[in-house]
Amino acid sequence: MAEKTNTKGLTVKKSEDMPEWYSQVVLKSELADYSAVRGCAVIRPLGYDLWQGIMDYFNARLKLLGIKNAYFPLFIPESFFKREAGHVEGFAPEVAWVEQKSKDEEKLALRPTSETVMYDSYAKWIRSHRDLPLLINQWCNIVRWEVKDVKLFLRSREFLWQEGHCVFATEQECDEHALQMIKEYQRLAEELLAIPITTGLKSKKETFAGAKHTYAIEAFMPDGKALQCGTSHNLGQGFAKAFNITYKGTDEQDHTPWQSSWGFSTRLIGAVILLHGDDKGLVLPPRIAPTKAVIVPITKASDQAATRKVLAASRQLVADLKRNDTEAILDDRDEHSPGFKYNEWELKGIPIRIEVGPKDIATDSCVLVKRNDGTKQAIKLQEAPKTVTALLGQMQQELYDKAKKDVDSRQVTTNDYEALTQLLDERKIVLAHHCGDEECEDHIKADTNGGTTRCRPLGDGKPDKDATCVRCGKPAKYKILFSRNY
Repeated sequence: MAEKTNTKGLTVKKSEDMPEWYSQVVLKSELADYSAVRGCAVIRPLGYDLWQGIMDYFNARLKLLGIKNAYFPLFIPESFFKREAGHVEGFAPEVAWVEQKSKDEEKLALRPTSETVMYDSYAKWIRSHRDLPLLINQWCNIVRWEVKDVKLFLRSREFLWQEGHCVFATEQECDEHALQMIKEYQRLAEELLAIPITTGLKSKKETFAGAKHTYAIEAFMPDGKALQCGTSHNLGQGFAKAFNITYKGTDEQDHTPWQSSWGFSTRLIGAVILLHGDDKGLVLPPRIAPTKAVIVPITKASDQAATRKVLAASRQLVADLKRNDTEAILDDRDEHSPGFKYNEWELKGIPIRIEVGPKDIATDSCVLVKRNDGTKQAIKLQEAPKTVTALLGQMQQELYDKAKKDVDSRQVTTNDYEALTQLLDERKIVLAHHCGDEECEDHIKADTNGGTTRCRPLGDGKPDKDATCVRCGKPAKYKILFSRNY
């Protein structure tokens, strides 16, 4: 039998034991739970509400970009994997295979990503230049079997994501689209989730298997670790050639198209938790919070007349907020004290708490409490809908600004190899020159206790004149960010 989850408050501070703090927040706020299936997780309703909000936001963006949703099989024939050598080599350790009932049946994999199964269909659908560009996205689950120990929302054998797969006539169109989609990811993270993002190119070593190059968005957490939150790849023509995707051009000749793919996952929820949460629990940016405000009536069992007035005013307030497009709930449970309710809703991250008691009713007022900083203000009840809307916008910006200030304060530049490890130990994000050699990257990771290249920041990745690699002293190809990572 699974162990019962303790629903009381957190027992550790974020600054003292971040891994334990994170686990407690996820479990006690009822975002997710562990599964009896090793390496897998259960996303609970609150966690799925967050994912639904992300899907709704991004689907609206996809519609504006002319990208359609579709769905492809979970099962992928082994022969599909073998068509693109770099791809199969990159994913071989992660693939889970379905047990065969007959030796005559081809082995089937559970998708670690969908390039191969989708491109088999694309080869049938694309005939002419008029069929391009082909712009398709799918929302699905992914299975990567190398994971044994689950880290809720951050690492598990099965997880939810979206993956877009597009086909273009020219390399320029393809790369412009790959760059456009990584900027869409940056927009989602910053505008919806209040997560400051660094966007850039991955090193050759970190480039997606089979891709020409990979763009990524990186978020940096309070413990100094990077969390890769999304990637967008220029796949070149390798997959198109492997799957015989061709189109007849305006010159009536056959041509090989260019392809891109791009994806993000429920890791975004993990980033929200890690970045914004505090010692009281979850702190949700208002734009993604499923419930924006909770009304907590303050009543006394000994005064039923006053209680009826408080509850009536509270119900009216919920209705007024909803009419103003603010999702609100009334916590009128009589088995718990107001203090218990305050702690519970702080743990679950609801942005605004509204307190209504007999003294407030006497002055036709209520008290608003902001989740992110605990500040309180008394206002007239009729002003609540307008004031709450303003506070939600203010909170969204405050969360982003606070996180951005922290990230900016921890980013430093060095070309001193001895200083690199020390800076990473101090939870810094380090910009340094690098030669681009994969073996050199491996040495840096070993020497710095897990320091990895994150990305070459767009607009800030070119090397200085005559610059040399921070480790080996060879001519530098670019500047790249180093940090430890999740």
